[in-house]
This record gives sequence, C-alpha cells and structure tokens, in this order.
Amino acid sequence: MYLGVDVGSITTKAVATDAQDQILAKAYVRNSGRPLEAIKDSIRLIKDQVGNSLQIQGLGTTGSARHLAAYVLGADVIKNEITAHAVAVVDFLPQVRTVIEIGGQDSKIIILQEGVVVDFAMNTVCAAGTGSFLDQQASRLGISVEDFGQMSLRAEKAARIAGRCTVFAETDMIHKQQLGFQTEEIVAGLCNSLVKNYLNDVGRGKDLFPPVVFQGGVAANPGIRKAFEEELGFSTVVPPHFEVMGALGAAKLVRRTGVSSTHFKGFDIVNSECLTRSIECTQCDNTCEVVELVVDDEVVACWGDRCGKYSEALKAHKR
Repeated sequence: MYLGVDVGSITTKAVATDAQDQILAKAYVRNSGRPLEAIKDSIRLIKDQVGNSLQIQGLGTTGSARHLAAYVLGADVIKNEITAHAVAVVDFLPQVRTVIEIGGQDSKIIILQEGVVVDFAMNTVCAAGTGSFLDQQASRLGISVEDFGQMSLRAEKAARIAGRCTVFAETDMIHKQQLGFQTEEIVAGLCNSLVKNYLNDVGRGKDLFPPVVFQGGVAANPGIRKAFEEELGFSTVVPPHFEVMGALGAAKLVRRTGVSSTHFKGFDIVNSECLTRSIECTQCDNTCEVVELVVDDEVVACWGDRCGKYSEALKAHKR
C-alpha cells in the first residue's frame, strides 16, 4: 500500500492506494487552523478504513504544508502541487489539455501537451472564487454550501455580481438583496462572477483547450461547473475522486520511485504528541524566526534559519 497526503490551506487530504494505483481508502479533513491535528486525523481515518493487514511501501506529501507533513509522518517523496495534480489527472485522462483546480484558498491552472506540463499559474493574494469564500457567502445567505450549487441551477437568470474582489463581491451581493433579487439569482450570479474572476486572473493569457478536467473541492459545486462550461464553450470532466487528486498524485509518485525502504513512521504516529513552536535564533545577526517541530518532547526538525546554523546545530545534537 502507498500513502499520499496533500496538506492545503483549508483542508488535508489523504489516500491509500494499491500497486495498481487504485484507491483503497481516502480522507478529507478540514484543518480548522490546526494542520498538525488534521494530518494526524487524516492518517487515523485511513487506518480505520484499511486496518493493519497491508504493508506500507512508501509515503508522498504535497500541498502548501507538504514539508510539515513530511517531517511529521516520515515521507519518502515530497512534491509540489502542480506535479502531483498533473500526474493524477494524466493517468485518469491521458489526452487532457487543461486542468482547473480550485481548493480552499488556492486556485491553479495547468496546461499540458501530450501528458507533459508546459505551463501553469496560481492565484494571487485574492481568495475570490475559492472554496473558503464560497463557504462564507453560503453561510451569510443562510444556506449550506452543499445546496449552494443546486440553488444556482434553479435560477432563471443570474444577477450581476462583481467578482474581482471578495469585499466587492460581498458588498454587491448585499446590495442585490436589498434591491429584491431572489437568492437563487444572487447565487447564480456569484458562480458566474467567480468563474470570470478565475479566468481573468489565473487563466490570464492562457490558451485553454479541451479536454478540460475540473478538480479540487469546488468541483463538487454544479453551479460553478455550469458557469465554467458556459464561459469556455465546452464541457468539463470531473474525476471520480476530484477532491483528493493531489494526494492521489503524491501516492502515485512515491510508487513510481520504487522506494526500497520507507521512512513512514507508522500509524502509531497519530497517538504521538505533536506541536510546533517558534524561537528567535541567536547564532548570527540574522536573528531568524525558527520553527521547531516537537514530537513526544523531542525536537525532530526545524526550518526558517536562513544561514542554516540552527539546523546544523540540531543535526549535530541528534547525532
């Protein structure tokens, strides 16, 4: 069995695959501001699904907190999100030309030719159009995010919502409510504006050709899917495991490396006491803010020292 873990800004995803890259178990956990606990919870959920009968051959990590997950769990492969998502989607649809991925706070686009990444882009500091913004607006409108997309499909027409900025979008939504627009029309308008924002920001200057694969947590929203298809002029393909494609790619990558002896620390890591703490290094005049990872009262890793003196001192101490 191979494990893949994708730690993003809002959620942590994990999968367990067999030697044929088939998913045996998967987990999708909200970080809730505690990524260490989310990492442990995702592994705990995988263990609950597969038990102790299968041997772990390797573990790969990806996502914005991939290095944190690697230190905690003991990773054999650490890859960026672009590589992980591309590997997962190419195996699913070899002829794919465009990958649209929208997560909790990150959006990305990947352009491929004959299965090879030739271009990509990620969103800027603005989170308009991401999953967290949709969650916030659904909550403000008093509807569940699960009903958000279906509600937009019931609208006969869409209200015009400014989607280039989260603040402007919310202000415009409130204004439309005060004018008497129906909730369905506002939701449909938000879906349309967020898709346009994505294409104007992340997709700026890109030639988008079908087949287009849409993945990430927001792919569960049929209103966003419909808006993409209307704006692009062709259909999109949503993979069966759209929400965990990054983790799936990480698992596939570690299998392909042919790891002979895994560094995975075992499922018992979920019972360990893990925490991070920051200190100011005094080894030189840089006064770097160093972050230490502590597992069961032992400092197992650190990062943030620009000159490397603190890291070297830790390695020497551990030896």
